[in-house]
Amino acid sequence: MGRLLLFVGLAIAAVGIAVMLGLPLGRLPGDIVVRRGSFTFHFPLATSILVSVVLTLLFALLRR
Repeated sequence: MGRLLLFVGLAIAAVGIAVMLGLPLGRLPGDIVVRRGSFTFHFPLATSILVSVVLTLLFALLRR
């Protein structure tokens, strides 16, 4: 449990650093944005795939 909490904390810190550096999280090519008048719908498809790949690699490394 301790190891999991450590890596979750590191992941949160990494996202915080990425946001501070201005990396375009949530605005990647492949994210879907629909604007109709005053209504805006965001579907972060590419961001979701990127997060999934990173988490898969992270958990694969933790298994070893």
